Amino acid sequence: MLTTIKKWVTGVALIKQIAIGLVIGIVIALFFQPVIPVVKIFGDLFVKALKGVAPILVFFLVMNAMAQKKENAENSIQPIIELYMIATFCASLVGVGMSFLFPTTLNLTVAPDAKLAPPSGIVEVLHSLILSVVDNPVSALMHANYIGILAWAVILGIALRSTAGEATRNCLNDLAGAITKMVSWVIHFAPLGIMGLVADSVGTAGLSALLGYAQLLGVLIVSYGLVAFAMNPFIVYLKTRKNPYPLVWATVKDSGVYAFFTRSSAANIPVNLSLCKRLGLNPDTYTISIPLGATINMAGASITISVLALAAAHTLGLAIDLPTAFLLCIVSSIGACGTSGVAGGSLLLIPVACASFGIGNDISMQVVAVGFIISVLEDACETALNSSSDVLFTATAEFADRRKKGTLRAEDMVPKEK
Repeated sequence: MLTTIKKWVTGVALIKQIAIGLVIGIVIALFFQPVIPVVKIFGDLFVKALKGVAPILVFFLVMNAMAQKKENAENSIQPIIELYMIATFCASLVGVGMSFLFPTTLNLTVAPDAKLAPPSGIVEVLHSLILSVVDNPVSALMHANYIGILAWAVILGIALRSTAGEATRNCLNDLAGAITKMVSWVIHFAPLGIMGLVADSVGTAGLSALLGYAQLLGVLIVSYGLVAFAMNPFIVYLKTRKNPYPLVWATVKDSGVYAFFTRSSAANIPVNLSLCKRLGLNPDTYTISIPLGATINMAGASITISVLALAAAHTLGLAIDLPTAFLLCIVSSIGACGTSGVAGGSLLLIPVACASFGIGNDISMQVVAVGFIISVLEDACETALNSSSDVLFTATAEFADRRKKGTLRAEDMVPKEK
């Protein structure tokens, strides 16, 4: 029997197994509610396992990549970082634009004597971001501080590049490979984990629980869709001069779907690394850019922050002019870069954006609560956009370089089969 199960697991595509787990999870949530606490364990174990191994994976992969990197290597992640920043800012523009086209109000409790605080908060985000860079490396690993993990991994990798011998480099390479293999084993439990996650989410919130926030949810999801299928492809086309949609669809299908259910950019790092490998990208680049993207490439988060902040402003009857809206885009973009790559991370940055309008913490935290109410779908769609675009822009930067050299082919933009 075990042989039969193993043959089925290895013979059926993982995405099909996940689809089956999704259907079973919905059926359990709708018709077998007493079973939900049992299957929920699978979801909690799956996500916890991914989150537990992801910091170690990032640390060793980045350190190994920096240690193995040749001094005269031509690759650079600067073009990728530029794409991350541009896309995050443009996404916030999309969110603000959609909020003006479809203004949304929320049911908030506002005290009669409530006063609006002066704009502030972005300095605190920058301060926190800078301090996290020099966090104790052990503490960074323990608390999944990916900015700190990346910083120390890069520093240690650069130091090892000039001091480590060939045997040490080989040992690091083998260790990074072993950790990657270990993560792939965890990924194979995705169908069971997603079954538990879906059953718990639908069972807790219910299919009709989101109707009260349908417009807000609609604005968010449409904004995510516009960025994923209009803005991002436009950026890819400008860089590659090739049809962007094969690459866009591959990243959404092979990365976004997983991220949709795990709701964690950090937990989806192994999936993205595998997709980059299938696209034939340079491992010296993507082993750094993918973990970095899980930390700073947060287009979906910038949309969430800007849309919910403007919803609070509309609810309070605040008049928002274009310069103020532009300031919100900047605040949302910078705030999104400080968002943790875990489920619900962007919601905690909403008070920073609300502070741009002088909205106090008591009101903004109510907006955060609204965000958690709709997070069953909102956070999943946001993470799918964030994580899939990590691969998209990593590939785009390399393909743009190939185009300049005249070596880019249309088939390069389609990943090889597993």
